[in-house]
Amino acid sequence: MKTSGLKSFGLGLLASTAIGSPAFAQAQPADTTQSPAPATNATNVTGETPQEQTARDGEVQDSTEIVITAQKREENLQDVPISVQAIGTRRLDQLNIADFADYTKQLPSVSYNTSQSGGAVVYMRGVATGGDGNHSGSLPSVGVYLDEQPVTTIGGALDVHIYDIARIESLAGPQGTLYGASSEAGTIRIITNKPDATALYGRVDGELNTVAHGGQGGSVEGMINVPITPKVAFRGVAFYQRDAGYIDNVAVSHTYCGDPTFDPVSGDINGCVHNGISVNNSGFLKKDINSKKTYGGRAALKIDLDENWTVTPTIMHQNSKLNGFYAYDPTLGDLNVGRYRKEFAKDKFTQAALTVEGKIANFDLTYAGAYMDRPTSSVFDYTDYSEALDVYYESYGGIANYLYFQDSAGNLIDPAQYIIGTEHFKKMSHEVRIASPQENPFRVIAGAFYQVQKNHIYQNYLVDGLDPDLSVNGWPETLWLTLEDRKDKDWALFGEAEFDVTPQITLTAGGRLFKFDNSLFGFAGFGKSPLFDEDQPNNFPPPNAAYGSSGVRRCLTVNGLQLLEDEDSALASGGIDDIPCTNVGLLKNGKAAPLHRKGSGFLHRLNAQYKPNDDVMIYATWSRGFRPGGINRQPTEPPYDPDYLTNYEVGWKTSFGPLIWNGAIYFQKWKKFQFSFLGANSLTVIHNGRDAEINGLETDLSYVRGGLTLNASAAYTDARTKGNICNISDDDANCSASFIVTRSGTRMPITPKLKATGTARYAWPMGPGKMHVQGSVSYKGSAPVDLRQDIDDAGLNPNSYLGRLRSSTLVDTFLGYDWQNYSVELFATNLFDKRDDVARFVACSFCTQTRVISGRPRTIGIRMGTRF
Repeated sequence: MKTSGLKSFGLGLLASTAIGSPAFAQAQPADTTQSPAPATNATNVTGETPQEQTARDGEVQDSTEIVITAQKREENLQDVPISVQAIGTRRLDQLNIADFADYTKQLPSVSYNTSQSGGAVVYMRGVATGGDGNHSGSLPSVGVYLDEQPVTTIGGALDVHIYDIARIESLAGPQGTLYGASSEAGTIRIITNKPDATALYGRVDGELNTVAHGGQGGSVEGMINVPITPKVAFRGVAFYQRDAGYIDNVAVSHTYCGDPTFDPVSGDINGCVHNGISVNNSGFLKKDINSKKTYGGRAALKIDLDENWTVTPTIMHQNSKLNGFYAYDPTLGDLNVGRYRKEFAKDKFTQAALTVEGKIANFDLTYAGAYMDRPTSSVFDYTDYSEALDVYYESYGGIANYLYFQDSAGNLIDPAQYIIGTEHFKKMSHEVRIASPQENPFRVIAGAFYQVQKNHIYQNYLVDGLDPDLSVNGWPETLWLTLEDRKDKDWALFGEAEFDVTPQITLTAGGRLFKFDNSLFGFAGFGKSPLFDEDQPNNFPPPNAAYGSSGVRRCLTVNGLQLLEDEDSALASGGIDDIPCTNVGLLKNGKAAPLHRKGSGFLHRLNAQYKPNDDVMIYATWSRGFRPGGINRQPTEPPYDPDYLTNYEVGWKTSFGPLIWNGAIYFQKWKKFQFSFLGANSLTVIHNGRDAEINGLETDLSYVRGGLTLNASAAYTDARTKGNICNISDDDANCSASFIVTRSGTRMPITPKLKATGTARYAWPMGPGKMHVQGSVSYKGSAPVDLRQDIDDAGLNPNSYLGRLRSSTLVDTFLGYDWQNYSVELFATNLFDKRDDVARFVACSFCTQTRVISGRPRTIGIRMGTRF
């Protein structure tokens, strides 16, 4: 399979080279002592008139890819001694990049998985364990920034709509000194175009498309830049996008266990007859259920107070709604799934930000602050759990004979569950930093950072008609309730110093003092029937429908004990609103209080670079990154510790006329990495594993001349565990075989060994404008899905039913014409309609019904735009 995939990639790249496409992170040496030229009349987002942009296509580099701010200064990309890839304004347009999935396809060092809630979890350089993205789980290992402000969130990356963007920067490897927690493995920065006081200009773009096996979609986007005074300018962006659905909800049914069967010798129940409650989804059959709408806007005001001080307030709002379910069931056929309920997921965010830039003497001072509000809501079918539960307990007669899914009259009911969930995420961040003059041989940047993140988490697992006495106390028909408040705070002081030892040699040393305080507080679990007595014989009647011990039975009493061991005492007061009691917390001063995980430490970055001439630079880096520890919401599980990534890297950046070749070779050690898995009651549990070692290489090559732009970039990643991981608290990496969860040398999940992209574009004059043809090929190898290799709650190795993320080769083609202020383009993405596995997962810890999230099938469309 690998050989076939590589052949397909090679043939596709040769084919696309024959027809042309844009370069990747192209950057020729530039004079970084000067800022990019200001826009002139009737300019577009690149600072060029439409005519200039058309004329320069395939002739020169895009200036938005040459000058970057990865190290919090404006610098030439070829002079920055870290592994950085940039996609500038022109190529974002040329590649029709609109969202997260589009731009990560162009970044070989970046991989992503989709969390259980449907959000994308980002990984870089193989620093991935899978299972991340839970609202109560680990913080991300990759930071995401919108301009100067962090927008990294728990439960999935913020999928910022890409339009009127100056560039996207991908910083691979630990960025801990300048970007701190959650930039352990790297950082992605989305840099917007700023207001321009020199001219009035704008653009409007539209798209119509049709998706194979699905419906029709499209988008309308617009931007306007308005100079208000010579020192004040406004820039506004608005967008609407509809993504067509392509997954069909097809007919399925299930008959639960009914009458039990008995062992003829012992007389014990040994199975069941499937003549119990029967259900089907006939009322919910529909084609193309996973359509999505996204709309919003962005506004920025730039105020030059004087020649040294600028204030830039911005606000962005985005609202998206996903209809239906986002994955398919391979056992039901290509792009088919069987769901028993109407589903949706809504995600909206508003971020207000303020950036102040100025000078004190000849030092540059920057303040960046932001406040983000992100409420989400969803309804998802959870019948998978009930069906798996029935199979799991079939030898005991199934749910009907082993558990207690019944109404208040004692009648059996349909045990199928569904989840109503909301989260309300809020984030505030502040950073202030000062930088010495860049032209000096000794340069310093230093600053302070503070952020606080809060999330109010609500998940209600409902069973229609469930007896209130078997439900969560005070929540009729609720089998399981999660109602928690999470707060993550961190503080830091950071700095980096550079010294030009000679004109060719520069040494850099940086450090970051950090402190974090993460807390979790609330309730998660089942209810406890008022008729249930922990001490009575046979423990009957049951505590809840699932006879679970999690939940109210583990709530805190006034003595600081769990209720199941201190049943005669009163419950502790002081919990959050609307919960029956507190089981995620501790007793403090006689009241329930949050659990905290605190820590502090120091990160460093040491770098040496050698630049024998303007066209060649070689560098070596030793850097560290970290991710804070946190709290497990399962009361019986201990908190988890921070994990640390140490990076040793050698890289090069070279320019040979129109040819650019950059690359890096690295070795990383990931100490006591955090990994998540579904534990008891399908509750996400986070443990610290052993260590992992990652060897890798990343490179990109580009060429621009005579209307032709070529590029190839690739990343090779070999990430493996170091030491056995055990399912007991044991520091011995060589624990006995019966306790091994993952053996030493096991490949880390999610990240393919090889990911590569090739693009080519050719533009030539025709009539009053320019014609272009463009091709793009992307390849990613297969990868495992789960880190654990032991037997799970279903009695199987998870990888036996999850399978692997399959390799894929995708081909995109474009044909268009630009003239004066207009453009039109025909395109086909995923031309050969390949299935691009994004994630494979199951709904619960003993579920074996694998769901697959796939990239979009073949899409054919037309784009049109005008600039003024």
